[in-house]
Amino acid sequence: MAKHDVKTTPQTFIGGKRIGGYDDLRRHFGKPVSDLKAVSYQPVVAVFALAALMALAASWAAFGTILTVRAGEWFIAFSMCILAILKLRDLESFSNMFLGYDLLAQRIVRYAYVYPFAEALAGILMIAAALLWLAIPAALFIGTIGAVSVFKAVYIDKRELKCACVGGDSNVPLGFISLTENLMMVAMAVWMLIRHF
Repeated sequence: MAKHDVKTTPQTFIGGKRIGGYDDLRRHFGKPVSDLKAVSYQPVVAVFALAALMALAASWAAFGTILTVRAGEWFIAFSMCILAILKLRDLESFSNMFLGYDLLAQRIVRYAYVYPFAEALAGILMIAAALLWLAIPAALFIGTIGAVSVFKAVYIDKRELKCACVGGDSNVPLGFISLTENLMMVAMAVWMLIRHF
């Protein structure tokens, strides 16, 4: 590393000429190289696909069939929990991105730090169908504020921002996906309110 003044190893040499690291070697042979800054929906697809499979598996285990109303409820609740985990893995980074568009967080900064905990709590309580008097208002509150904030930022102000929905270091654009996440929380809260009360 000192001899060739490089920061990473391994380094590839061909015919005595230094090509570089893995990405440099791929470029040398005309292979595509991942762009870490490129827009990607992969994290969101992974979250919702796994949440759906988990919900179907839980439905099968609990009821002996995969297509149940409870599976639909679990899908949303599992999605909320997974998304909360992704936000909580780097709370500082999430809150910095979230402050860029959330209307309440811009007025009360602490809300950016509370949001993922509230999302996780609401999701967990909805999975258990317990303490719904707490879960429903929490999901309704954060979902409504989130939906209004995203709608304003994207569709009224026409801002191009990254979504904090899958954590603070994502390249998922703010827009339809973020709006869907928030509207799913609102729909789940309303559904559970009607169903259980």
